[in-house]
Amino acid sequence: MKNLSYILVVLLILFKGTAFGGIITLEGVYQGKNLYVQNPFAGSGVGFCATEVLVNDVKSTDEIQSSAFEIDLSVYKLKIGDKVKVVIKHKDDCKPKVLNPENLKPTSTFEVVAFKAEEGVIKFTVKGESGSLPFVVEQFRWNKWVKAGEVQGKGTAEENNYSMKINNHSGINKFRIQQTDYRGPKYSNTIQFRSSTKEVTFYPVKASKDLIFSDETMYEIFDQYGNLVKKGVGTQVDISSMPKGPYYLNYDNKTDNFIRK
Repeated sequence: MKNLSYILVVLLILFKGTAFGGIITLEGVYQGKNLYVQNPFAGSGVGFCATEVLVNDVKSTDEIQSSAFEIDLSVYKLKIGDKVKVVIKHKDDCKPKVLNPENLKPTSTFEVVAFKAEEGVIKFTVKGESGSLPFVVEQFRWNKWVKAGEVQGKGTAEENNYSMKINNHSGINKFRIQQTDYRGPKYSNTIQFRSSTKEVTFYPVKASKDLIFSDETMYEIFDQYGNLVKKGVGTQVDISSMPKGPYYLNYDNKTDNFIRK
């Protein structure tokens, strides 16, 4: 029994004296910029905190035994938009701090080469992407910009072609491309074309079950307080579960109202 107690005491001492390290992992895309790390002393006061840096599983040769160091990503023959994984190993009683982790986040750098609207489809070509971000096509209707479709960007610098189906309204249609990164949205110029789509109507003005459209259309329904209660695309809308009262209806390229009776 005494021997067992002695062994437990020895193991406890060894456990307390062992430096179990920590790991910081950053993943993103190469933007042509390096990372800067604030590197404190170890909690023991002996040496600095970081012990090793790996970039895409390759050990970095950067000098890390200082209070601050730079991770030079340019030496790994990366292209703008390439995926990057950085691992910083450190002692367990301290923690380094990456000062500019946003340098690995995709940024919206696209340039529009071509942008065309046709009946039921949008086509566009861009260049200069530096990371995969969604492209959102917005359409101007009901005196505001609304989302008409979305496609994931390829994220590479060469020219990339995209297309998506859209729901035209009657008359002149206006479109723009929007892409958002950590800094906020970036917009293309606006294009427009006149659609041959027929004007859409609806009935009845006083309805208890369904609203019927004369053709497929995008729609939004708001209550009398301005709250959005339904939206979608279709030829009819089931309103049977909505409370009775007046409502505003956005459809085609116009705004109207109806009563749920």
